[in-house]
Amino acid sequence: MAGKLPMGQKELMRAKVMEQVVQKQLTLKEAALKIKVSYRQAKRIYQRYLQEGDQGLLHRNQGKASGKAYDPGIREAALRVYQERYGDFGPTLAAEKLKECHGIIIDHETLRRWLLAAGLWQRKRRRKAYRSRRRRRECFGELLQFDGSHHDWFEGRRSPCCLMNMVDDATGITFSFFCEEETTSDAMRLLWRWIERYGIPQALYCDKKNAFVLTREPTIEEQLAGIEPQSPFERVCEVLGIEVIIANSPQAKGRVERNHGVYQDRLVKELRLAGISTIEEANRHLVQTYLPKINEKFAKAPLRPEDAHVSLTTPTSLDDIFSYETPRVVSNDYVISYKRRLFQIQRNNRLQPKPRAKVTVRELLDGRIKLLYQNMELEYIELEKISRKEELATRSA
Repeated sequence: MAGKLPMGQKELMRAKVMEQVVQKQLTLKEAALKIKVSYRQAKRIYQRYLQEGDQGLLHRNQGKASGKAYDPGIREAALRVYQERYGDFGPTLAAEKLKECHGIIIDHETLRRWLLAAGLWQRKRRRKAYRSRRRRRECFGELLQFDGSHHDWFEGRRSPCCLMNMVDDATGITFSFFCEEETTSDAMRLLWRWIERYGIPQALYCDKKNAFVLTREPTIEEQLAGIEPQSPFERVCEVLGIEVIIANSPQAKGRVERNHGVYQDRLVKELRLAGISTIEEANRHLVQTYLPKINEKFAKAPLRPEDAHVSLTTPTSLDDIFSYETPRVVSNDYVISYKRRLFQIQRNNRLQPKPRAKVTVRELLDGRIKLLYQNMELEYIELEKISRKEELATRSA
């Protein structure tokens, strides 16, 4: 045979041993031990070596196409569709879309090799500092990681906005929704939706943002009264019995941070393919399509089957819990001032506060106002506020 045979280390070893058998330096039984095959297999190898020489030691399928190889037409179609529609997709997501939308069924590792060979995709290597991974909590609902992600989610089809996201630490189950900014109200709405769906979790893990927690020192008045300053979100969690754990770095709440990366890769492309360009449409798509699919794909079974969520046992509605509460002092004419609005306390309240008494103003997320005195709701009417100039003009008339 002309040219050099494509022999590997195994074939070279066998050729050397078989030549020793031909030269009577080894018995066939000793040769079988050296090349680590059975005696019967050694006899077959020896016969092929005598008949064909070194060529007989090569595998019969060497140089032939694999019986499991994809049809060249499938490869060409997959690469063409990838270039036309999914040029910035990773191989895993692209393989999913080729199957869902085009009926081209290929393994993502096969697609990865094709894309590398065609120069259509490159591996992204990132060198990161070593960090030991914290062990997952054992039960669903034991700990939620909570954060907002500001990003150009609609790729210029509208202005950038924020995705509020919660991830269960034990299972990876995620729930999220879009909003304009990362506000306290939106943080409350996300927790409210989680509670309606799954129940009250035991603890929340979030970072030091004013929308979530207060990190300032207490004032002198608060110190004298023994009051620990809280944000409205912390107060809501305290009422619900949820422990708030503050993360000192993004890596501390790594699951939700990594989840942001998945969303910024997959969800952006899903919104593009669906032609979605508004927050309202995106939130419907999240609930109806994306979240069920992503949770089915990535969620894990917890270490323990018990559900750590608890149900709401108090008769108070979630409307009243998810609210802002601010103390105000009753004026001599029984008026409360709040956010440049005036509220006149009615005379027919069963428990009537006196002037200079403290009343709690409760503002619900839908904008409704409630006045509370000793945990009882007061009847009131809102007054039309007149300017200082109009007040002086009335007095001088």
